[in-house]
Amino acid sequence: MFSGLATALITPMRADGAIDEEGLRQLVRFQEERGVRALVPCGSTGESATLDHDEHLQVIQIVVDEVKSAKVIAGTGSNSTKEAIHLSKGAQDLGADALLCVSPYYNRPTPTGIIGHFTALSDAVDIPIIVYNIPSRTGSNISSATMLELAKLPNVAGVKEASGDINQISRIVAGAPKDFIVLSGDDAMTLPAMAVGARGVISVASNIVPELMLRLVNEMLECRLEDARQTNKELLPLFSALFLETNPQPVKTAARLMGLPAGPLRMPLCDMNPSNLDALKKVLAQYDLI
Repeated sequence: MFSGLATALITPMRADGAIDEEGLRQLVRFQEERGVRALVPCGSTGESATLDHDEHLQVIQIVVDEVKSAKVIAGTGSNSTKEAIHLSKGAQDLGADALLCVSPYYNRPTPTGIIGHFTALSDAVDIPIIVYNIPSRTGSNISSATMLELAKLPNVAGVKEASGDINQISRIVAGAPKDFIVLSGDDAMTLPAMAVGARGVISVASNIVPELMLRLVNEMLECRLEDARQTNKELLPLFSALFLETNPQPVKTAARLMGLPAGPLRMPLCDMNPSNLDALKKVLAQYDLI
């Protein structure tokens, strides 16, 4: 379940602001038809911060219902332990295969608080938990020492590492149990993270180029480093373009330009500024996506 490519799905919206159920089902089919075997609804890329609890569970339910064989790793994290438990239990009841739980943001808990948070989550559910470490959004980093403590919890199965620190990733890989899976949380870090032992990536770019991301991940898993370097080089302009502005503004815009279901962003996210939009369009045209 946890090796290879997983797509951090965008959440398509209708013009009236409601979840676009048929659009979301179409995105699930788009991913599975192109070989993606794990989907992550309700992450940062899925605008989870602006989904209310009912919508959050609605998105998970739609994805679980639509998948044919892909595993569903549902984003259920929160800066409130009580809220994270509520969403995690809900996702488990809906049939999610695993959970992606971000480290509590804004409150900036100490390592002891982080361990307590994930211990409570581990006690509350039976399905695997992937910890999500993204200091740029949470305001605090889960150190390698803290992560190795979390790896001892019964159903904490891995980490999505988006710290950008290759030394930290290396320390986690070196010190964790053999069955603890490290995944890159950043498309541009996929190759270096996998070179030191990560087993894949939870990807933003695979919303629009799943075949290319699948190729990169498979080349690394098969130890075809030179091929992977070439694929990574091919992807670098796209990686940069998709982070010209705050994720998921560029990837959702790209999906819309490609004719995929996307719809509007929810405030406070907004449309891209004209110069960045032009730059994104130029890159998408280079890949024959538009």
